[in-house]
Amino acid sequence: MRIGVPREQLRNEHRVGLTPFAVQRLIEQGHEIWLEHDAGADSHFTDDDYAKLGVKIAFSRDEVYGRADLVCRVGPLHADEIELVRPGSTVIGFLQLAVAGREQIAKLGEKQVTAIGYELVEQDGRRTVLKALAEIAGHISISTAAHLLERNQGGRGLLLGSTPGLPPATVVILGAGTGGRAAARVAAAMGSHVILLDTDYAKLRRAHYEVPGPPVTAVAFERNIERYVAIADVVIGAVFSPGRSSPVLVSEAMVQSMKPGSVIVDLSLGLGNCIATSRPTDLANPTFQAHGVIHHCVPNITAAVPRTSSRALAIAAEPFVGCLANDGLPKALERCPGLGSGIYLYAGQPVHERVAALAGVAPTPLTQLLH
Repeated sequence: MRIGVPREQLRNEHRVGLTPFAVQRLIEQGHEIWLEHDAGADSHFTDDDYAKLGVKIAFSRDEVYGRADLVCRVGPLHADEIELVRPGSTVIGFLQLAVAGREQIAKLGEKQVTAIGYELVEQDGRRTVLKALAEIAGHISISTAAHLLERNQGGRGLLLGSTPGLPPATVVILGAGTGGRAAARVAAAMGSHVILLDTDYAKLRRAHYEVPGPPVTAVAFERNIERYVAIADVVIGAVFSPGRSSPVLVSEAMVQSMKPGSVIVDLSLGLGNCIATSRPTDLANPTFQAHGVIHHCVPNITAAVPRTSSRALAIAAEPFVGCLANDGLPKALERCPGLGSGIYLYAGQPVHERVAALAGVAPTPLTQLLH
């Protein structure tokens, strides 16, 4: 199969869809890889790193899309990229089509494209590709918050951690999934007072035994959120709702109750936002203030560490890409059944309920399309 790896077009998106590790495995299985020139440069993977493995370097994005049966990317498709996608081909990445525009869905449908979202792909009931980057995002959120709390950044001038004789900073984390627990572990290791909220008691129980301390855990109903946000020095939004928009858990009034110079890091952007005052930013201009609170709201926050993130993505995604490339989608679903949960569109037909709603049609069961 011919596999294309384009250079990402989102501003300050530094990650790459396939690393040299992943392409080597695919080439060994007999596949042909086309990489857009400098697609891996921001992750410090050079064209030579790929070429010496047998990758073909294309100096035109049109050529990558025009040749590829399967396009492996990181983030959502831009409108101009949809124009380049070859009719009947497959695109896989964090496509986030559940929050895409109707026009994008319609164009992909016209081209009979099969679109698969890493954010929905499962293995043994776990969203392994999403989890790989969610964990990194959780780590980054705490180092980011620690920096923003510094006085020169407009913060309260607090050390995110503890020092003898002084109470530690309070970090409130919304969501006890992979990203939230990762943030809690890092914050706890720094000596912070960690409060973790979720509606899922099983996740809170896991966090209680996994995070040093242990942290304070509480059920995320409105009164608890209101109570803990008001005392927070840092609030981390780690609510992920793949396939639909994230719920808003922190109201504007709650943000107004926070202390001046405190920090919000919202990791839920890209799937909506879990904090009412959040709006998407980027790595070049990542912050803004609302009601005296610093907001960091970068949807692709893991692009700040693109080499680590690209490698983690490649390790998690390569088995699924290999299934697709080796067997084609119908047979791949037998070997990697979790791929089916990630399909938004199959040959242009909406399979995912939210995408079908955007297209104004009823979803077609995947089983019906495969037979």
